[in-house]
Amino acid sequence: MHRRTFVKAFALSASVISMGLAFSAQAADTIKVGIMHSLSGTMAISETPLKDVALMTIADINAKGGVLGKQLEPVVVDPASNWPLFAEKARQLLSQDKAAVVFGCWTSVSRKSVLPVFEELNGLLFYPVQYEGEEMSPNVFYTGAAPNQQAIPAVEYLMSEDGGEAKRFFLLGTDYVYPRTTNKILRAFLHSKGVQDKDIEEVYTPFGYSDYQTIVSNIKKFSAGGKTAVISTINGDSNVPFYKELANQGLKATDVPVVAFSVGEEELRGIDTKPLVGNLAAWNYFESVDNPTNKQFVAEWKAYAKAHKLPNADTVVTNDPMEATYVGIHMWAQAVEKAGTTDVDKVREAMAGQTFKAPSGFTLTMDATNHHLHKPVMIGEIENNGQFNVVWQTEGPVRAQPWSPFITGNDKKSDAPVKTASN
Repeated sequence: MHRRTFVKAFALSASVISMGLAFSAQAADTIKVGIMHSLSGTMAISETPLKDVALMTIADINAKGGVLGKQLEPVVVDPASNWPLFAEKARQLLSQDKAAVVFGCWTSVSRKSVLPVFEELNGLLFYPVQYEGEEMSPNVFYTGAAPNQQAIPAVEYLMSEDGGEAKRFFLLGTDYVYPRTTNKILRAFLHSKGVQDKDIEEVYTPFGYSDYQTIVSNIKKFSAGGKTAVISTINGDSNVPFYKELANQGLKATDVPVVAFSVGEEELRGIDTKPLVGNLAAWNYFESVDNPTNKQFVAEWKAYAKAHKLPNADTVVTNDPMEATYVGIHMWAQAVEKAGTTDVDKVREAMAGQTFKAPSGFTLTMDATNHHLHKPVMIGEIENNGQFNVVWQTEGPVRAQPWSPFITGNDKKSDAPVKTASN
C-alpha cells in the first residue's frame, strides 16, 4: 500500500473507532427502560394508554435530571396481544436491549408468559394491573391489586345494604387464568358467606368476543331467581359490545348491578354511558378523586396528550393501571437513586419499604416482603359523563394478600417471594 494511502486509511479507521467509542460512551450515559404493552390486537384498547403514560413519566423524570445523573431511554415493544410473543419481546429487552427494568403486561397470561424469562435472566418487571394473586416472584413488583384489594371488597359491598344486598351472582369473564382464578376465589368466599352453588352462575367468553345477546338474556333470566349482581372480569375490547348489549336489552343497574374489575375510564371512553349509570367498578384509583396530587397528574396527562397529538387528545382520561404505572416508575427511580446503581439485586433491596404520594390521595408503600403495594380500595359508580363517583372506600391502604385465604393450602405458603437461582 502506498504510504499516503496507508496514512489516509489509518486516519479514517481511527476516526471510525473514535466515533464508535463516542457512541458507546453516549449509550452508557442513558439507562434503558423497557415498555412492553400490546399496541395492537384485542388488548390495545387498555394497554396503549399505559405505554403513553410510561413515556410521559419517563420524560418528566428526565426533565428533572434523570436517574443517577443519566437520562432514561425508553425502548417500546408491541407484543400485539400475542401471549407467546410477550416472552420473545421480554428476552429481547433484557438480552439485546439491556433494559435495566421493564414496565409492562396487562393480562395474567402475558405475565405468566414472561415470568420464566425474567427469572432466568434476573430481569425486573413492574406489573401495573389488578390480578388473581397466587404468585410471587423476586423478579416482579406488583403495583396493581391482589384479590383482597379489589375483588373480595367489591363482592362484600354488593352483599351489603348499601350495595343492594345481592343474593345471586353471575360471574362473567374472559376465558383465561385471571378470571378463572379470581372466580375460584370468589366462589369459595361466597360459600363462606352461605351462598350456594345454585345461586352462582359462571360463564366465560374468548378474547375479542362480541356477541353478548344470549349471555345478557341469560343474565335477565337468572336474575328472576332473586337479587342478582354480575361480577365482570371481561378484559379488553370485548367490554364495549358487552356494555352496549346491556343498554340494548334495558338491563339497568337498579335491576342487576354489574361490578367490573377491568373496566375503567378508558374502556368507557367510546361508549354512551347514560344507560349504564349506576353500574360499578372496583379499583384503587379513579380519575374523579379530588386531591391536589391527582389534579396535577390529570392536568399533566391531558397536556402531554395534546402536545404529542395522541388520538382523541381532547377526551383522554386517566385510570387505575395508568396510575399504577406512574407510581411504579417513580418508585423504581427512587430505589435506583437509593441503591446508587441499576443492578437488579441492589434495586430489589432498595425497593423494600419505598413510599410514594400517589394520585389516589394516599401514600403508597411497597411491601418489604411480598413485592405488592399497600393500596386503598375504592368502588365507583358510572356517571353519565363516563367518570366514576366513589361510593365506598377503605380508610387507608390495605396490605395485599397474594395467597388468598379462600384457596385451600394457602395458609402454609410464605408471604415472601422465593429467591431464584440467579440471585
